Amino acid sequence: MKKTAALFFGMILMASSTAFAGDDLASAVAKDYDKHLKDLFIHFHQNPELSLIETKTAARIAKELRAEGFEVTEGVGGTGIVAIMKNGDGPLVMMRADMDGLPVEEKSGLSYASKAKQKDPITGNMVPVMHACGHDVHITSLVGTARRMNAMKDQWSGTLMLIGQPAEERIMGAKAMMKDNLWKRFGKPDYALAFHVSSNDEAGIINVSENSPYAGSDSVDIIVHGIGSHGAYPHAGKDPVLIGSQIVVALQTLVSRELPPRWPGVVTVGSFHAGTKHNIISDRAHLQLTVRNTSPETRKILLDGIKRIAVNIGRAAGLPEDKLPEVIYSKESTPPTVNDAATTKRLKMVWSEKMGKDAVVDIPTKGMGAEDFPFFTTDPAIKSVYFAIGGTPKETLEAAKTGGPAVPSHHSPLFRISPEPAITKGVEATVYALLDLMAKK
Repeated sequence: MKKTAALFFGMILMASSTAFAGDDLASAVAKDYDKHLKDLFIHFHQNPELSLIETKTAARIAKELRAEGFEVTEGVGGTGIVAIMKNGDGPLVMMRADMDGLPVEEKSGLSYASKAKQKDPITGNMVPVMHACGHDVHITSLVGTARRMNAMKDQWSGTLMLIGQPAEERIMGAKAMMKDNLWKRFGKPDYALAFHVSSNDEAGIINVSENSPYAGSDSVDIIVHGIGSHGAYPHAGKDPVLIGSQIVVALQTLVSRELPPRWPGVVTVGSFHAGTKHNIISDRAHLQLTVRNTSPETRKILLDGIKRIAVNIGRAAGLPEDKLPEVIYSKESTPPTVNDAATTKRLKMVWSEKMGKDAVVDIPTKGMGAEDFPFFTTDPAIKSVYFAIGGTPKETLEAAKTGGPAVPSHHSPLFRISPEPAITKGVEATVYALLDLMAKK
């Protein structure tokens, strides 16, 4: 009886200790937000920088991480940051935050809205710049995570790698860091983590899938050659506008008739340019496509199908073999982001226990947005978990559902999130994941 009672009270004590530990972390993160992270977020929000030229952003992140005792290397893959903290034996775990802004003029109405402008390194144009996708939340949370992990070194063991990644918006930064021998220089992680703030999810909620939270993306160009003629004499030429139009319509059969019904995929023709005048049949049309997938198998079906359709519609139109449509696959592509199911289940249990069951959801995204994070995790394969943190107040989401103002999407000039719950819950979720993956034996 005494042993049973002792065991019972011991279990209560352990449960209480767990609750207090969770309360302690939430309290510490909240205090850090008020004293440090809030101002840091506003600084990042008001000083966004475009892809490939995030020099001041990277320097500030490096300064913050060095202050917490991390060994920081700058200039990895351009403006990338790698920060290492070794804390005894254990796994190497990576947490990544993307840090670039977008060429968008902010119209959010926020008191701390960005007024920044920069010369776009790609176009050479001076453009307004905004954190219209929440990367300011990501890098602020990365700093918050560093501060907590440094303060809690007695609770974990291993090597923590924090990455500030450039040029995610152009699907270039992760690839550039890998090309700069990232794993050879700093070690290949046993686990890789990342999160994205979401305007579609309730502020502070963790939305995580055991499958593919982000699609793979390919950019494809189709050059349709024709034979020019007078618009009044169409029989004398081969009309690339008509041929291109037939290609656009036929491409829609790829998803509806060639993919299995439960396999998601998207083929969108975003641009169609041809001709110069009303009464001239051009000799060239240019189509630009975005192609989305959630598996290598889907990607192959779609890309192979695009070429087959384009080339053979050209043949059906009577084009000679040397004038058949050209299909050009751009280097602007990324594999789908696929979570490791076992590790995701493990972290979902941790988050549910520490932050509450209601705080963890699995709500499939309705879109086919892409990420370059899988360039870190695909070749070589690394167990990874990519999750979302909600950034919009519940009442705002509910109002939008009942006819109120729509919630601005990512990349909108109106984009805005609630930084406090997004940042604090982002830090908490990341720290709990790291403490579990790097638990002392």
